[in-house]
Amino acid sequence: MTQLYGLYGITDSELLPNDETLLDSVQKALEGGMRILQYRDKSSDSTRRLRQAKALVALCHQHNAVLLINDDIELAKLSGADGVHLGQGDGSPSQARAALGAQAIIGVTCHDQLELAQEAAAQGADYVAFGAFFPSKTKPNAKPAPLELLHTAQQEINAPVVAIGGITVDNAHQVIDAGAQMIAVVHALFAAADITAQARAFNQTFNRIED
Repeated sequence: MTQLYGLYGITDSELLPNDETLLDSVQKALEGGMRILQYRDKSSDSTRRLRQAKALVALCHQHNAVLLINDDIELAKLSGADGVHLGQGDGSPSQARAALGAQAIIGVTCHDQLELAQEAAAQGADYVAFGAFFPSKTKPNAKPAPLELLHTAQQEINAPVVAIGGITVDNAHQVIDAGAQMIAVVHALFAAADITAQARAFNQTFNRIED
């Protein structure tokens, strides 16, 4: 399986409103070292969503990166994506595994609750995501999660951990220090003036921790 580590970009249909902007911005992030991308589009335009998902699969694979689909197991299957990210109301990891196969990458949102992550891991999730750790533009009403949760999860759950919610280049080291193997970023990446440089800066945060 692809190593789940480092910068995890998430698309936003308001920041990236059309095919050209979406693909150009993702290309720049990939050139900066992003290796995990989640395609998130909550619209009902199934034709556009399938077209964009297929294009992103091809683009990510050119850069040895993986594409995951937010919440939609069927779209993940139709587009040939590498897996799916599930919210708490979007089906179980076991359902996704049955639909997508043994090689699929399946992640689960666990908010601020260790018990949800333990359950997800028991059902075969490949990673678990906690947050929000800082105020989030994408989900301003998200319940805050404590940094200690990342340390506890790293010790008790046999799956990589994603931190999400208001993460920037300046505060990323806090969640990495606490135990996050991946940092999920929306605005701080795709709203940046220089997306490639921003992706590199996030990756250097991991390198600095390792040093």
